[in-house]
Amino acid sequence: MAKLLFEIVTAERLVSSQEVDVVVAPGVEGELAVLPHHAPLLTSLKPGEVLVRNDGEETYIAVSGGFLEVMPDKVTILADAAERAEEIDEQRAEEALRRAQERLTSAPAAVDLERELASMRRSQARLSIARRRRRRGSS
Repeated sequence: MAKLLFEIVTAERLVSSQEVDVVVAPGVEGELAVLPHHAPLLTSLKPGEVLVRNDGEETYIAVSGGFLEVMPDKVTILADAAERAEEIDEQRAEEALRRAQERLTSAPAAVDLERELASMRRSQARLSIARRRRRRGSS
């Protein structure tokens, strides 16, 4: 089966570079799956989970937004921030989600709701990935 080169990069580091079978990412218009030989594409990403599948094994990476570029044999994500499952502290993710929810429910009119919603979505993605890893016992 054909493979894709998948890279995810932040301003600080190269998070992942590997050959994969499929990448599923949280596009601003909805989730999109990319297989080898996909048509070229450039889109924005919203905070959420990136699923990478290779030889039947799934890996999840939390992203806080960014851009996805697709070429026929390569997928590149330029992320604002990205964390692999093993890098996420579940307790800190739960606390961040709770704080974001509190800010939303008790928000004065001056609070930027879009910013708070984005913060909540980032926290939810991180927590979901951390819990999935814990259930499996590995990443």
